[in-house]
Amino acid sequence: MTDRYSEIDEVIAYIHQNIYEPLLLSRLAGYAGYSPFHFTRIFKERIGVTPLYYVSSLRLQRAKELLLQTNMNVRDIGLEIGQQSLGTFTTRFSERVGVTPSDFRNSALQADNHFRDLQRLTDWRDSQHANNHYARIEGTVRATIPFSGFILIGLFAKPIPEGLPLYGTLVSSLGDFSLTGVKPGTYYLMATSVSWGMQVMDFLLPQTTLRTRSKEPIIVRPNSSVPHQHVMLHLPRLDDPPILISIPLLMNNFLSRVIQHSNR
Repeated sequence: MTDRYSEIDEVIAYIHQNIYEPLLLSRLAGYAGYSPFHFTRIFKERIGVTPLYYVSSLRLQRAKELLLQTNMNVRDIGLEIGQQSLGTFTTRFSERVGVTPSDFRNSALQADNHFRDLQRLTDWRDSQHANNHYARIEGTVRATIPFSGFILIGLFAKPIPEGLPLYGTLVSSLGDFSLTGVKPGTYYLMATSVSWGMQVMDFLLPQTTLRTRSKEPIIVRPNSSVPHQHVMLHLPRLDDPPILISIPLLMNNFLSRVIQHSNR
């Protein structure tokens, strides 16, 4: 990730420190010493999303923490992160995490079962819906430090890993991957990892997992090939947006497709 607009790092640290306070655009822009318009432009260029969208993402990450680490009820957690309506909180959480707050709170046992199933898996062939009329995106994934585990790779509509990927898969190790049947459009490639030595809480709240995200979009055009993607997993950086998507949900979806493939 580029060091351009490095002053944005100070704003991000400020957001983390004041996440429960009102963080209006004018306040953040003033802290950086820019006009709101110019601040929004350079923040989005550096991070990929607008300042207020980034703030809302961090607050949803905090909601995930509170769901798993406290006995607060769901409504109070919504209020804690600034959502006055339980319905609005539940809807936004579900859209951007992939499951409801209550289901996420109760997902530890299921997540552990999925993790163990993946540890025992010998055939990782994914029954993605291949379509010769659409693109195949192929690439190679590496890591900046030694790694043993599986990697979750997806194409998203925004440069932030939230909601279900439009196309995605799991791969059993570093190396080659492919995503098939990709329709024409603009996508952002995101990836994170789960090492075999992790505990369930480590990937329910994936704040230390290796990850990567493409800042430049992948543009898929009709009847044209897509360049080979070189993906490098790295340790979390200050300017990485939080991984909101439920990793156990992706694990479950992948395992379902593997079972479907084995039953053919």
